[in-house]
Amino acid sequence: MPSEAATDPLKTAPAKPADAGGRARAGQDDSARPGRDEAESAVRTLIRWVGDDPDREGLLDTPGRVTRAWEEFGAGYTQDPKEILARTFEEIAGYDEMVVLRDIGFESHCEHHMLPIIGRAHVAYLPRKRVVGISKLARIVEAFSKRLQIQEKMTAEIADTIQEVLDPHGVAVVVDAAHHCMTTRGVRRGGVNMVTSRMLGAFRKDPSTRREFLAMIGHPHVHLA
Repeated sequence: MPSEAATDPLKTAPAKPADAGGRARAGQDDSARPGRDEAESAVRTLIRWVGDDPDREGLLDTPGRVTRAWEEFGAGYTQDPKEILARTFEEIAGYDEMVVLRDIGFESHCEHHMLPIIGRAHVAYLPRKRVVGISKLARIVEAFSKRLQIQEKMTAEIADTIQEVLDPHGVAVVVDAAHHCMTTRGVRRGGVNMVTSRMLGAFRKDPSTRREFLAMIGHPHVHLA
């Protein structure tokens, strides 16, 4: 069942400045955030817990590597998605057709097992008075994916932020991804992808607009819940 967060309005907190380690966590007091040494110590503990020796040659540098990797995986906590969309263009010569950016690759991590979610996002909006550079749409996907997530929530966050900042006639987002928490553990079912969608404004109200978007991205059979 989709999470409640997938339908709640987006509440985006301003991004906190990163510390020397390049990290900041939304809603967390900086004084309560562990330092790099603590993070590396936690990795060493995990290595011992699974039954290996963190002091053997092959694992000596692993705690540092893992910590640096998670700086990348969690880079979205240092970004303000609304700020990414802040610069827009109003000279659009009356253009009012669909703007679509499809096949935006992303890597995220599920908040339940911290295992990879790897997939593609498709984003569209119908401009009202302004448009945004297409690279900004890709950056919005990256900002939300580089956090611990569930796919339903990420899909809603992307769509709701675009709707709030750009105020278009409508926004559509479809996310298609494989979850390693399902393919590498538990039920171990490979080749299974999860597809989530968020349709706002004209994309929700007008079936023909929705069908046009879904056909353009190659997902003609996605239906609203």
